[in-house]
Amino acid sequence: MNITLTGASGLIGGRLVENLRKAGHTLTVLSRRPADGLAEGIAGVIWDPMQGPPPEEGLRHADAVIHLAGEPVAQRWSENVKRRIRNSRVVGTRNLVAGIAKLRNRPGVLVSASAVGYYGSRGEEELRESAAPAHSYLADVCTEWEREACAAEGLGLRVVPIRIGVVLDAHGGALKSMLPPFRMGVGGRLGDGRQWMSWIHLADLAAMFEYALEHPVRGAWNGAAPGAVRNAEFTRELARALHRPAVFPVPTLALKLLYGEMAEILLASQRVVPAAALAAGFRFQFPELAGALADVLG
Repeated sequence: MNITLTGASGLIGGRLVENLRKAGHTLTVLSRRPADGLAEGIAGVIWDPMQGPPPEEGLRHADAVIHLAGEPVAQRWSENVKRRIRNSRVVGTRNLVAGIAKLRNRPGVLVSASAVGYYGSRGEEELRESAAPAHSYLADVCTEWEREACAAEGLGLRVVPIRIGVVLDAHGGALKSMLPPFRMGVGGRLGDGRQWMSWIHLADLAAMFEYALEHPVRGAWNGAAPGAVRNAEFTRELARALHRPAVFPVPTLALKLLYGEMAEILLASQRVVPAAALAAGFRFQFPELAGALADVLG
């Protein structure tokens, strides 16, 4: 299969590139700096998502497109940062679909990243893909992001937005930033620790993207393991895996002072259920948190 990817230099993109190469697929990467770190045999095409559709050469031979590109959310949100987060996803996806629309022979499928931020903070509610979106800054971004991706359905593509939870990998993402304080024995729950956390092992998330490429599925999927846990349980399991205590909770006020508005994603309660993936026959290698952390932390 000929596959075009955006966001290939990120945590998820890097794992997908590795997996897809090993599986024998032909890869083209769309990036502002496509030559940086590309393995031999992977084509790189320059594309700035804010400047218009990708060059035709980046999509011409694609059987499938994986779209991961976007400004990092895990940073303090100024108005300028919020604008970049939104535009990189909404405008960038719109431009990608516009590029696909120009093709005579179009790919068959677009698998696009989204986020569990789509649901906002929902307390104890179990959130399947059919749940309505929230109305907050990040939820609105996710809703618009998915809407732009789903416009490709009108071009004849199968579209699968994957709403990604906290990705577990020791070398990147949220877990990497959590590890130093926990390794020093000064980790602890966030706020009261009762908020639900929806997480997924990086290997399972990459496998989910691949499954969506290879099977005739469509519509949103929750990119989270079936074993959602409360934040307090997550911190206990992480401390246990590292053989360290977890007795220094971070108060809500401290989080808001440190991260500003972005603290809302650390305190949000999202009890996500991967109903669509399970119904389609996808099997998680790491459905439970203890096993996932044991694998990630070696």
